[in-house]
Amino acid sequence: MNFDLKALTIAAAANEKCDLLVLLVAEPTPAASDPLSSLVALALKHGDLQTEAGKSLSLYHLPAIAARRVLLVGAGDGSAKAVRKALAAVGPALSAPALKRAVVCFSFDVPAQALTAGVQALADATYVFATTKPSAKPCSLEKVVFGVSSKAALQPAFDCGVALALGQGTTREWANRPANHATPTKLAEAAKALAKLPGIECKIHGPAEVEKLGMGAFLAVAQGSNEPLRLIELHYQGGAKGEAPVALVGKGITFDTGGISLKPAAEMDEMKFDMGGAASVLGVFRALAELRPAINVVGLIPACENMPDGRAVKPGDVVTSMSGQTIEVLNTDAEGRLVLCDALTYVARFKPRAVVDIATLTGACVVALGGLRSGLFSNNEDLAQALQNAGDAAQDLCWRMPLDDEYAEGLKSNFADMGNVAGRAGGAVTAAKFLQRFVGDMAWAHLDIAGTAWKGGAAKGSTGRPVGLLVHYLLEAARTAPVAEKAHKAVKAAKPAKAAKVPASADTTAAVAKTIAPAAGAPDAATDTLL
Repeated sequence: MNFDLKALTIAAAANEKCDLLVLLVAEPTPAASDPLSSLVALALKHGDLQTEAGKSLSLYHLPAIAARRVLLVGAGDGSAKAVRKALAAVGPALSAPALKRAVVCFSFDVPAQALTAGVQALADATYVFATTKPSAKPCSLEKVVFGVSSKAALQPAFDCGVALALGQGTTREWANRPANHATPTKLAEAAKALAKLPGIECKIHGPAEVEKLGMGAFLAVAQGSNEPLRLIELHYQGGAKGEAPVALVGKGITFDTGGISLKPAAEMDEMKFDMGGAASVLGVFRALAELRPAINVVGLIPACENMPDGRAVKPGDVVTSMSGQTIEVLNTDAEGRLVLCDALTYVARFKPRAVVDIATLTGACVVALGGLRSGLFSNNEDLAQALQNAGDAAQDLCWRMPLDDEYAEGLKSNFADMGNVAGRAGGAVTAAKFLQRFVGDMAWAHLDIAGTAWKGGAAKGSTGRPVGLLVHYLLEAARTAPVAEKAHKAVKAAKPAKAAKVPASADTTAAVAKTIAPAAGAPDAATDTLL
């Protein structure tokens, strides 16, 4: 669908011809004599409408209102969190048949962050996966207009919301695809398609090149599958030439059986989501092509399957990583850290200002944090705080976890420089400690998204996280980069991105970042192994 932004008062909204008018009502409620404001006041007076976020009242063919249907929706205090909840609740109404054009109007001065969140929430609420399901009924909506009091002031926030919707949609699409429709080769093709967008380049490394690089740990995981591995390398050039990039490394296990250390059969189908980190990197690059911030970004995706073939790596085997460190593979279901460790060694050649790896790494992180927050590990305080702030601003929350040296004791091996697991206790931390051995002195953070990348049960599917967190982080990093302003002048002169369905106009990096950045320290109110 197409999104549009329009300056619209409540009185003017009554004259908007559309199939559905959604009016978000927050405290304090509007006090005016126009038809919509009077309707809201009457519904509140009689208790038919509540301002609690997500509560709604549906109406049809009202006098003096041009819309065929009207939906009054409570938006709580009007914050980003409340607006997201309110628009998430209107999903069923937006999915009704014969709806072509909808207008979403705010009865209050919507904050920039809330508008960004609202666009994302609406895109999420109307998402339908249909790639391998011909019987799926896609949303019939063709256009959604967001009505706000000041279009000029909120345009950057709206553009950011549209870009994030595109990015999260890309992530959800690839994470939701069955493993036979999202092989390493197909993932590489998706990356190549992104390279057709402005500022993005792509390079694909096959098995021979990976072997030449000495990525023994990555090769060991892939050797049990008939599907050839791919090392996917993406570059976004938005900053000055030679400016140190931010590197994003996404775990790309397109299906994880556990290898010889075979997983239980129940819910093993969900291991198609084990490339959630890789999918999030694709989604971030899709968003970057829309926003075009003044920053350089490298994306690296080691993609392969983990299968129990006769050639598969065995428990007790010792492999040599690209760094030269040897690893005793004590559990083949701890494979994500094996592909990531070689990718982390490789990414050092770009001399990044910061490295963030994203991985559905441990069941232990799900136990620790559930599905609300991603686990955040870092060797750099500034980077950790920046990611924490970005998560708060994006409502894509994370939580700082420890990296005490003592946690690495369990990784000791009698037959190699280290083992790939350290027992059940503190499993998310020991996995991060394993990765830390391959980052040297780079500013590094690890996001364990095993609990947040997808949902199970009746709502089974990708969440699109942590695209929001990462994009917010990159926008702020671009704003604070010493050469950001100079570099962005060159970027703005580039040919604009062509969005297939959701157009977005580029604005300055500083303007976008300013609209979404929270006050410092003030938040806005899966797996390798089950060890």
